[in-house]
Amino acid sequence: MIKIQNLSVSYQGELALDETSLNIEGPTITGIIGPNGAGKSTLLKGILGIVDHKGQAFLDDRPLQEELNKIAYVEQKINIDYNFPIKVKECVSLGLYPKIKLFQRLNSSDWDKVGQALKIVGLEDFAERQISQLSGGQFQRVLIARCLVQEADYIFLDEPFVGIDSVSEEIIMETLRHLKKEGKTILIVHHDLSKVTAYFDQVLLLHKKLIAFGPTESTFTRENMEQTYGPQIFMNGGA
Repeated sequence: MIKIQNLSVSYQGELALDETSLNIEGPTITGIIGPNGAGKSTLLKGILGIVDHKGQAFLDDRPLQEELNKIAYVEQKINIDYNFPIKVKECVSLGLYPKIKLFQRLNSSDWDKVGQALKIVGLEDFAERQISQLSGGQFQRVLIARCLVQEADYIFLDEPFVGIDSVSEEIIMETLRHLKKEGKTILIVHHDLSKVTAYFDQVLLLHKKLIAFGPTESTFTRENMEQTYGPQIFMNGGA
């Protein structure tokens, strides 16, 4: 379980996230949604301690900073250097390094895990390519494969479907659904409201503070969406 207590984040004196508190019990695929600047990415970064914050976060009743090895985090693609000279299989193998000793080389079993992860996301034939040769969707699948080899119990994804093809999106969602069945807790910052009911069993609505959180069926409502985005979201007959 992820427990968040009074989490607040400010950037240059401006409040980005205001005293957010909630408990997220898994397994789940939870969507974090809200308008631009609502604090969605900030919430993940605050939980992980990537940005200065007030408040606390716990993982399975322990301070989250002591349990980071249980979390796989994929930030927005715009923050990742596509031109870094690394092969696909090497990028995926980075997910193994938290579990091996300093300067220890990967063995054949480790590389088998990498190969299996690439097969799951449909990229087994791309193992020797440079990541700069991939499409946006293919690269996002590589990052999901890295999560697979990490074998983390909690997976945080920041806008994983932005700028990718429909085939990659379908493969990623199918992979995430399988991970949920294995008992994983998955948080996804998401912007496409048309996919919310199909993708998430829970939703967390943010607008610099927590608007609503709970099962998608009862939380993704007109009233809550108007509080999150404003009444104009339902103009012209739809969201």
